[in-house]
Amino acid sequence: MKRMERKVLIAVLMVALLSSTVSAAQVVYSIPIQGEIEPGLADFVARALATAERENGVVLIEINTFGGRVDAATEIKDMLVRAKVPVIAYVSERAWSAGALIALAAPRIAMAPGSSIGAAEPRPMDEKTVSALRAEFESTAESMGRDKKIAAAMVDADVAIEGLVEKGKILTLSAREALDHGYADLVAANWQSVLLYFGYDDYELVQLTPHWAERIARFLTNSTVSSLLLTLGFLGLIFEITSPGWGVPGTGGIIALLLFFGGRYITGLAGFEEIGLFILSLLLLGLEIFVIPGFGLAGILGIIGIITSIILVFGNLQAALTSLFIALAVSIVAIALLWKRIKKSKFWQRLILSHTESKEEGYRGTPDISKELVGKEGTALTPLRPSGTAVIDGERYDVVSEGGFVSANSIVKVITVEGTRIVVRELS
Repeated sequence: MKRMERKVLIAVLMVALLSSTVSAAQVVYSIPIQGEIEPGLADFVARALATAERENGVVLIEINTFGGRVDAATEIKDMLVRAKVPVIAYVSERAWSAGALIALAAPRIAMAPGSSIGAAEPRPMDEKTVSALRAEFESTAESMGRDKKIAAAMVDADVAIEGLVEKGKILTLSAREALDHGYADLVAANWQSVLLYFGYDDYELVQLTPHWAERIARFLTNSTVSSLLLTLGFLGLIFEITSPGWGVPGTGGIIALLLFFGGRYITGLAGFEEIGLFILSLLLLGLEIFVIPGFGLAGILGIIGIITSIILVFGNLQAALTSLFIALAVSIVAIALLWKRIKKSKFWQRLILSHTESKEEGYRGTPDISKELVGKEGTALTPLRPSGTAVIDGERYDVVSEGGFVSANSIVKVITVEGTRIVVRELS
């Protein structure tokens, strides 16, 4: 009996030991920050962090980016600062511009040999933008216990640090320089070494990737793709107005613009208000083209509404103006190439009065009534009540009496000519 109890006790201890060993394995969630930083990436990072926090895991951010939109990077930075789980940033190749801000938001930073961090000079490089981004970098670095002056030098060329960067140049730190100045905790060839260094020698790695909707959103909100969609949208509408009826160009243009707005709706950059303004503006423009003759208030409001909705969904004035400039420049070139065709289109004929009435076609203009008629006498062919017809110098004229009734065959005299109006007086 004692032997049996001893075996049971050993079995229980082994199960307990095995359970403690299994539970000791830490779940590490790998989040890639690669390519251009845009709103679609921010949505993916938000979902990934929520998953890590729900499972009480560790977040490993693998960074390799030239940068991107500052607003998206700031949103990601805020998420990392507020994260309730350990966060480690691993710079595999480079963390430049907006990517540097994301890296600085991590409490722990590791860098691969040959990698770099910094080069965050903003565009446009005006005083307001530089000041705002510099403050963002400084506060982020300081909150993580790093030298804020080094962070400022990554943004502002006016900041000089002896032995590191001179005035007039933007700071970019190599992996070794980052380690020497407290901007990296270690230099490691791979993420496995990074996890081991920070004490995670027993872990389960979960590599998170964007799902299909996030991939589509990232693709559609990419700055190059956004400009392309706008350009295709405008070109489609331009080709459509040069063609009779409604066809493929107009449909393709509308689809391109809907994709442009749809990508921003998925990422939260566009709401129903902006999309509603865009659709209403298209309806006004269509009403002006196909229903209302000429080009007036509806068409002007439609164009203003389309441009306004595009600027609103970008969330960034510079990016919006850049994309609009590209789209409009290409559209102007297309208009120049299609000018002969446009002038023959129904749309152009609605804008411009092209009908002519020439002498060759049998049209006659209003005869020029000279003021030389003033003082001449004639005969009333019809009674003047007060208007009627009179013969003056052998020509028939429509005349108006100065006063009341004038009977037919009365002698009249022209007293004034006002445009085409001939005023006569009866002579007694």
